[in-house]
Amino acid sequence: MKTGTIITATSLLKDTFFEAAALLITQYNDKGAMGFVINKRFERTLNQLAEFKNGLPFPIYDGGPVDREHLYFIHRRPDIVTGGEPVCEGVFLGGDFAAAVKAINNSKLTEQDVKIFLGYCGWDTAELEAEIEEGSWEVTNGQDMFR
Repeated sequence: MKTGTIITATSLLKDTFFEAAALLITQYNDKGAMGFVINKRFERTLNQLAEFKNGLPFPIYDGGPVDREHLYFIHRRPDIVTGGEPVCEGVFLGGDFAAAVKAINNSKLTEQDVKIFLGYCGWDTAELEAEIEEGSWEVTNGQDMFR
């Protein structure tokens, strides 16, 4: 497994938070893994959150069940958003969120450039591998995470 891998939930996860979910793995090391659900929109948009009420409506995705008090984001515009960590070719995790929001509100970043998440998915050492082995997740390739 490596960062940038996309995994999809199998029928074993039916009736759970992860039913029909596609996840992007953004961090993977000997301590575990971190990722985000990339195909489930949250019911509110960025401008519906008090801190961003004067901005444009921009989708937020339901990134995962962990730390639902914070926003996270991936993007493919390091020329606009500095400080992100490379995930895979052309995709970065985090960075200067204030710059990202400003660029969204100036229409310089679109849904094709950035994806914002509420919460994340996390696994301890070997936990994700065990879930894949038991058949809960299928490792896939080729899905565009910005669709």
